[in-house]
Amino acid sequence: MGTKKNTLLIPFILAGYIAVLTFSCKKDDKSSYVDHTGETGTVTDFDGNVYNTIAIGSQIWMIQNLNVTHYRNGDPISNVTDNTAWNNLTSGAYCNYDNYLGYSTTYGKLYNWYVVTDSRNIAPAGWHVPTITEWDTLIHFAGGKAIAGSKLKETGNTHWISANSDATNAYSFQGLPGGWRLNLGDFLYLHEKGYWWTKSNDHLSGSFAYAYGLSKDSTSITSYATIQKFGLSVKCVKD
Repeated sequence: MGTKKNTLLIPFILAGYIAVLTFSCKKDDKSSYVDHTGETGTVTDFDGNVYNTIAIGSQIWMIQNLNVTHYRNGDPISNVTDNTAWNNLTSGAYCNYDNYLGYSTTYGKLYNWYVVTDSRNIAPAGWHVPTITEWDTLIHFAGGKAIAGSKLKETGNTHWISANSDATNAYSFQGLPGGWRLNLGDFLYLHEKGYWWTKSNDHLSGSFAYAYGLSKDSTSITSYATIQKFGLSVKCVKD
């Protein structure tokens, strides 16, 4: 399936475009800081999917994107393939990129933000979807927004298309270009960009939430105000 391209960015999200915002990264409280960088482990979700984990600074992150189809209590998350139905959602749902199950093995599912904030919890016990502050902690550890993208992307062109020459995957975060699904249902940017939800929507209107993105041709990591009906990847962090 061919990769769709879109080079237009405008200041607000209208029918599938995004607003690019910048946020300052907050420094960690060094009085309680413990650096466990490089320590590995695993965690298993409700469906039995096993994720490798990596310690980066004081945090522990999933390496793979979330691929679960149930909340922590066992309730199913709706798999919505129809574009109109996706756009009309006001509750949690997921999809596979291009509605092709095979993509989820590598890139995980794409979830709307309603899943992220559902009280039934999408993350395994002892884990959660990170806030913008927790993402900022990771980015600060990786050297700041201008260069953190290189350190957080998987290297090479097995999953990223040509370019990506700046990627070092220095901390084994292994960010992948899983693309996203717009609120109107279109799928974009597989192999080119990866986007991950935060749990935060402070200071935004009711229809937006914060996300972060990596790109094949950029050393930076970019922060976004994103329509909550978009489908994005999720990486979880340990409680």
